Parts: sequence; structure tokens; C-alpha cells
Amino acid sequence: MSLPSVDVAIIGAGISGLNAAYRLQTQCPHHTYTILEARTDIGGTWDLFKYPGIRSDSDLHTFGFAWRPWRQSNAIAEAPLIKSYLRDSINSAGIDRHISYHRRVRKADWSSKTSEWTLRIENASGSSEKPTVETLRAKFLYLGTGYYDYYNPLDVDIPGLKSFKGQIIHPQFWPAKLDVADKKIVVIGSGATAITLLPNLAKAGAHTTMLQRSPGYIFSQPQLSDVATLQRFMPVAWALLIIRWTYLILTQVMYELCRAFPAAAKQRLLHAAAQQLPKGIEIDPTFNPRYDPWDERLCVCPAGDFYQSLHAGAHPGSARVLTAHIATVTPDSIQLKDNPEVLHPDIIVTATGLRVQFAGGIQIAVDGKPFDFATQRTWKATLVEGLPNAAISIGYINASWTLGADCAALLVTRVLNRMHQNGHRSVVPVVPVDEDIGSAPFWNLNSTYVQKALQTVPKSGSKGVWRPRSFYIRDYLVANYGTVTTGLVYQ
Repeated sequence: MSLPSVDVAIIGAGISGLNAAYRLQTQCPHHTYTILEARTDIGGTWDLFKYPGIRSDSDLHTFGFAWRPWRQSNAIAEAPLIKSYLRDSINSAGIDRHISYHRRVRKADWSSKTSEWTLRIENASGSSEKPTVETLRAKFLYLGTGYYDYYNPLDVDIPGLKSFKGQIIHPQFWPAKLDVADKKIVVIGSGATAITLLPNLAKAGAHTTMLQRSPGYIFSQPQLSDVATLQRFMPVAWALLIIRWTYLILTQVMYELCRAFPAAAKQRLLHAAAQQLPKGIEIDPTFNPRYDPWDERLCVCPAGDFYQSLHAGAHPGSARVLTAHIATVTPDSIQLKDNPEVLHPDIIVTATGLRVQFAGGIQIAVDGKPFDFATQRTWKATLVEGLPNAAISIGYINASWTLGADCAALLVTRVLNRMHQNGHRSVVPVVPVDEDIGSAPFWNLNSTYVQKALQTVPKSGSKGVWRPRSFYIRDYLVANYGTVTTGLVYQ
């Protein structure tokens, strides 16, 4: 079955795809578009994850859309509130009418003869267990698919884990209606997911141990912003704009200071952590990372809920953090290296990271030849060398994702408008053979999942239009006013 052709096919109805749709319909009103979403609802990450307390780890004033300010007083929000915000935003903009659910794109083939993409789509919306196959032709492909595999978590290398007779849960596939009251739970990991789970599982009555090989930095962020206070002195729109830019600038300044003065930043973060820990719990070794701040992503806990959960009597259950390596998992226990304690959990939660997947796992081909992202470089972190009429939407790792995704969307609309005005049918980034553009990683973090991903994602250059995104204000100016000709070949 063939679907009506469109100018732009947006893949994914998460925050990247929805934002791209808004920019497209406001900046390029002469272009038609559709959003293809494999799931049953919008939200992407915020629809997929169901584990207790799932929330943003960036403030919603910058994580929310620039065109629809976040009006709540709480800067950090849980998934249901984020989804409600997304739903209200797209309904008010009419984007909801362009979304097709249950449609998973399996293949995308570019033809230079016709200057268009042909998408092979599985439609699972029918009553049959077997999806029907549809095709869609589009002049431009916009990949708002995020950066990780929705269907397969990261492989967990824990000795003996498969022998465990209790329940093993990955946060990506949290069981509905799981009763954790009075259960002994071990959460393996030290990232944002584990830090979110610990206080929320304890609050639900579980006796929870967060078992980490090594600690990370955990920064307590105040929950309330001063929207209400500012509204007393100025129009609401002004107040919201000031709050947004305050968070944006402070986040960037904090990041730059951490990178410029790592020793001082580490001392300040450890001092703040020590002030929040219960008496008798020392910083070393459990809360003293071996790396400098922002070598890996800084984890945020709203209003210090992570530290509060460690205080006796804070929640119906109990919460603690244990630093140790696992020797082996037995059918009913976890045995540790160089530690005589033996854990006897009812449930093991493997919060050990996500499997990075580029372009949503879509098989992409150019004129019949499979396209390999890992061997190519990116133009302004948005278009990919050798890939015609296609864009990737990748946000920031060191700031709110949406800021970077919006830079990509604004840039694409300018490219599309130039093509429309000049009658071009295709555009593709090309690195001149005599130009040394240098080399830079696509993401500048040392996290395990990021380092593994670098083998599968495109490269970046260190010069000119081939540099990765790094600083929002500069990237915003580049997206809106920078060149859309240098490094691009239009036909």
C-alpha cells in the first residue's frame, strides 16, 4: 500500500520530531509533512519509560519548547507532566493532525534519479498480529529518532546474572503494577536512572540498595523557579523569557567553569554533597568520583531527594548506596569482591545504561548501497556527508537536549527554503578533497555508553561548518544566520 507522498517525512514523535514539525510549518509553510511514530502515543522517551519517578534531568524551562514556554513553577518534572505539556503544545499548534501512529520505518532508500526517498513502513495499527507493509515517498527525511535503541537494552555483563531466581528488571521495560513494598531491591548502576530510582523505590516501601562500581557526581537542583515572583513586576511572557535565559546561561556557565577549573569544581560539588549526607556517612569512597566534573554527564536530583532518601526514617522503606564490584550472582544472592557482605535481593534492577542506536535502526541506502554513518562526517551536526536530503536531530549532552534539537530544526528550514527558492531538488554535504577539516568526537563525554557509541555514529570535524555543537548561543546564531552554502552541494 502506498501512502500519499510528502515533502518532508519526520521520523519520531518525541520532543525532537514534534519541535521539527512546528519549525517546519511556521518557517516553511509551502512544505507538506507527516510524522511517522512507531509507538501508540507521542513523547518518545517520556512514553517509553515507566519506572518509578522517571523525570527530566534538565530544567523544563530550557528542555521545553522555545515556542511554548514552560509555565509550571517546578523546574524538574516527571514524565506524566512532560507528556501533558507536549500534548497541549502540539494540539494548540495543530501538529497532532500530522501524526501517524503504529508506523515503524524499517527501510529508507534514496534515489538520485527521482530525487526522493522511498520509505518501507510497518503498520501495526490493524487487528492482525502481522503488520501490514506500506510505502511512502518523501523529498526530505528528518530523523527525530533520538540516540538509543527502544527495543533492546544495553547488554549487561554481570557474572552469574542469568542464574538469579528472583525478578530481573531493566528500567526500559518496567512491569506495570509492580508491587515493591517490603521487597529487597538492588539497583545496579550509578547514572541518572539509578539516582532517580533509589528515592522513589524507598518511598514506595522497598528496601533499596544502589550498588555501584564507582560513584558519579550528584547535583541537587532547587525545584521551584521564580516565575510567580517575576510576574508581579512584568508581563508573563517577559517573566518566562527571563527564567528560560537564566537557566540557560547558568547551566552553560557551570559547565564551562567545571571544564576550566576541574579541581575547584570537584571540591565544591563534594562539599555540597557532604552537607546533605546523613551523619556517619563519609564522602569517601561512595560519593567521591575518580573523574573530573563533566567528563561524564552530571546527574541532577531535584531538591536533593536522593540525599534525603539516605536519612533514616525519610521513607517507609530504606535506601543506601554501596560501592563494590560484583564477584558473582547466585540464584538467591549477590556476592561482592573484596567485601564480605552478601546481598539477598528479591529484585535486581539493571540500571546500567542504554544501547545507543543511530537513526532508529532504519536501514538506509543511497542508490541501492547501504549507508554507513560511522564513516561519515556531519555538517553543523545536522546534515551528514554523502547523505542527500536528510537531517539528524541530535541535542546536547551537556545541556537541555531540546536546545540542540531546535538548532537542527531551524537550520533545516533554512536549507529547505533555499532549495525551494532556487528550484534545487537535492542537497548533500561534501568535504573538499583538498581541505583538512580536522577531527573531533561527535559527543565529548567519557561515559561508557557514549564511548561505545562513537564506533557507530558519524564523526565531526574541528573546523568551520564541520564542528560539533558545543555552546547554544553560538549554535543558535549559526543556525539562524550562518552559511547554508559552504560545504553543501545543491542540485
